[in-house]
Amino acid sequence: MRQPAHGGNLAWAAALAGCPPDAILDFSASISPLGPPNSAIAAIKSQIGNLKHYPDPNYSELRLALSHFHQLPPEWILPGNGSAELLTLIGRELAQLAATTLITPAFGDYYRTLAAYNANVLECPLSLVSQCGLLPRGDAKSDGGFPDEQLRSRSVSEGDTRRATGDTLREGVRVASRREAPGSLVIDKGQKTKDKGLLLNNPHNPTGKLFSRDSILPYLEQFALVVVDEAFMDFVPPNEEQSLIPVVQEYANLVILRSLTKFYSLPGLRLGYAIAHPDCLAKWQLWRDPWPVNTLAAAAAIAALQDTEFQQQTWAWLPPARNQLFQGLAEIPGLQPQASAANFLLVESQESTSQLQQQLLKYHQILIRDCLSFKELGDRFFRVAVRSQSDNQRLLTALNSVLSGEWGVRSGE
Repeated sequence: MRQPAHGGNLAWAAALAGCPPDAILDFSASISPLGPPNSAIAAIKSQIGNLKHYPDPNYSELRLALSHFHQLPPEWILPGNGSAELLTLIGRELAQLAATTLITPAFGDYYRTLAAYNANVLECPLSLVSQCGLLPRGDAKSDGGFPDEQLRSRSVSEGDTRRATGDTLREGVRVASRREAPGSLVIDKGQKTKDKGLLLNNPHNPTGKLFSRDSILPYLEQFALVVVDEAFMDFVPPNEEQSLIPVVQEYANLVILRSLTKFYSLPGLRLGYAIAHPDCLAKWQLWRDPWPVNTLAAAAAIAALQDTEFQQQTWAWLPPARNQLFQGLAEIPGLQPQASAANFLLVESQESTSQLQQQLLKYHQILIRDCLSFKELGDRFFRVAVRSQSDNQRLLTALNSVLSGEWGVRSGE
């Protein structure tokens, strides 16, 4: 079976581990371990009788619930069949521009959607110290909090002889990820951008870095279209989050992507939404198939958005659980976790992470996310979700066992 590019492929992991899929402890998909909320499950059950009917093609109730949640008019919101569907629409939009600047390392689906429409991609490496003028601020703290630095980047096209080496970029990721406050995003102002788009995620995947809102805002004046994927922003407490949703009505060239599947543990339902100018969303509506969101997903979303108790529970759970995992990883020889604002940690390893992934599956039925799909990171980084304290401890124990040579990684098995 072909190795998956995404996390969460339990069928592949189970085949490799020689066990049933439900026996796998999955750290590869960054999904909250607290959900789904009971409110969402109850809402799903209440809608079973409506499966004989088509969904409302306008998703009026869902859009109204989202509009109340974000204090926006409903026409500024477009629900979709997960972020993947909405990214496909965005790719078509971006392909109409001269080029799209992509902050890298980048989520593989960004390349997928841009390639599907033959978009020209300019790669802008994150925290490239020697060529991008990284200016770190503040003392490092090992509590798994989010980073702080000033990031100065430039766009590079494929084949650019000045492209960073993997080693240099990895050093940049290490330095960038030791900071505690939202970082600045500074792209070389000398480049022409008025005919280009900008695509980034915040918090950044796979590093977990959180960009400050103020550092992104200037690019709305400089780029023709700015797309900010905020799939993990829900995990940042309200007093710390850096979402651009509060200013979206001020910029016709701003698109924000959000996900309901990670925070509320509903990836099987496939539900996300875009927030953008109504004219843009109306055009996308004409491009896509009807009824992209099913009845059960819409009902679960409406209930989850109103579940303030679950939201508060998640914000209280994440910091100590992330800190436990961060501290435990940092104490294992050969591993160096990076601070994160999200519900996952990027970890540098002195050993091959693809071998480590296989050994963890074979001997412990634990699945971690390798970073082979992030070409800048390769086989010396892996990503793990933050789970319950008992699950986190099980992972730490397994990593200690494997990396000590007990199960073969350092012994060359």
